[in-house]
Amino acid sequence: MDSLLNLLNKSSEFLTAKGVPQARLDAELIFAHTLNCKRLDLYLQFERPITPSEADLLRPLIVRRSKREPLQYILSSTEFFGLTLKCDSRGLIPRPETEELVEHLVESYKSDSPSEILDLGTGSGCLGLALAKAFPEAKVTLVDQSADALKLAEENANSNGLSERTIMIQSDWLSMLHGKKFDLIVSNPPYLTEAEWESAEPEVSDHEPKAALVGGGDDGGDDLRRIITEAPDFLNAGGMLGMETGINQHSSLKETASVTGLSDFRSENDLSGRPRFVFARR
Repeated sequence: MDSLLNLLNKSSEFLTAKGVPQARLDAELIFAHTLNCKRLDLYLQFERPITPSEADLLRPLIVRRSKREPLQYILSSTEFFGLTLKCDSRGLIPRPETEELVEHLVESYKSDSPSEILDLGTGSGCLGLALAKAFPEAKVTLVDQSADALKLAEENANSNGLSERTIMIQSDWLSMLHGKKFDLIVSNPPYLTEAEWESAEPEVSDHEPKAALVGGGDDGGDDLRRIITEAPDFLNAGGMLGMETGINQHSSLKETASVTGLSDFRSENDLSGRPRFVFARR
């Protein structure tokens, strides 16, 4: 039997040869997940033998990662704003930039809290559920066109104890929400262009749902513009719209907002300095 260290080294070398970024880290996380221990605990048991049954569990996961399947899908979960979320191909993998959007929104509501929140295109539910955690008195409506994505969001709401304050609605953006009003509407809609999709890493282009990533129009911004155009009818007076966007869309989005009844339009950069978020109020 191989020792843990020998098998870990072999796995890391195999992933490196397949072009996997951060191969050693990913191998260690897969080992920790499979052996049901913390990653740092691996260093305390390098010499222990890996049993054949353990090797049989490890091997297919390493092979999956070698094919550039996202690590989060392999481990079936990810951390987001203090929540542990189930993660699989029914929804996008939650990104650090989306956590930044949550932080911006929480900062915007320092002196008060929204009572009714809408998350459009919820996917895994990460954005809406994080806001449900941040605003414990709020009710959050999670909307997605995909029934599979809504089921994933529902599972995450249940596992994080947020199901009593969340509502799931299957809808093409706002089309099934007639008569409803919200204090805060948030969205991380598709905003990549076809060219950006085609040039993305295999983890994205080969595994994540394309419909949740690629927006319409030459600049990928059609869904963003549709949300901006329709949102005023669903916002209470003074209500806010906050969205994650592509980096080349803000001038177009500002033009759209200027003719839809939204005001106080502002653009914010992400931590890398790229224009990433837009906010406006009714």
